[in-house]
Amino acid sequence: MGSAEEDYNFVFKVVLIGESGVGKTNLLSRFTRNEFNHDSRTTIGVEFSTRTILVGDAAVKAQIWDTAGLERYRAITSAYYRGAVGALVVFDITKHQTYDVVERWLKELYDHAEASIVVMLVGNKTDLAQAREVPMEEAKMFADNNGLLFVETSALDSTNVEEAFETILKEIFHKVQKQKQRSSQSNTVSLASENPTSTAPAQEERRPCCVAL
Repeated sequence: MGSAEEDYNFVFKVVLIGESGVGKTNLLSRFTRNEFNHDSRTTIGVEFSTRTILVGDAAVKAQIWDTAGLERYRAITSAYYRGAVGALVVFDITKHQTYDVVERWLKELYDHAEASIVVMLVGNKTDLAQAREVPMEEAKMFADNNGLLFVETSALDSTNVEEAFETILKEIFHKVQKQKQRSSQSNTVSLASENPTSTAPAQEERRPCCVAL
């Protein structure tokens, strides 16, 4: 990305949640660095990476946060979700127990994030299809019934990883555009930078950042 990293119009904070071991960190590294680590260790605390993509004529910088075992880091939970406009709830298609707790993760998300947050359910590890325990149709129906986007991915072979992140970023962008149309009297949207805890650099105030939908 190089010097183009500074040329963006929006910053969208997206969080990755789900049980430990479902592949959240490798989804993040595949999308932001096109890397996959077979020996990736459990994430300690919080990590985030960024990548800028084009949505129409606008450059959107995705700030993607990854954490493991939020139950062990309760003190950071609120800060982790604050300002997030998108979330990927990830489960492992070969481990039904990681799918069974999706509702708990959604409750945690909605308890701490804005109700208008864009949420995508992600079934990861399709490269292990022979060991599948969660039928695609079952997960797709759950997503449809709960107003979630849905996709199955493989961080190992890159299947649908780009599509997953690009789809959720486009959905967020369209929501922002609709909000701007509704408040056409103003040239700005509601910015997370108005919050003193915002992670957006102060010098970037001219760019709509971490939009509160």
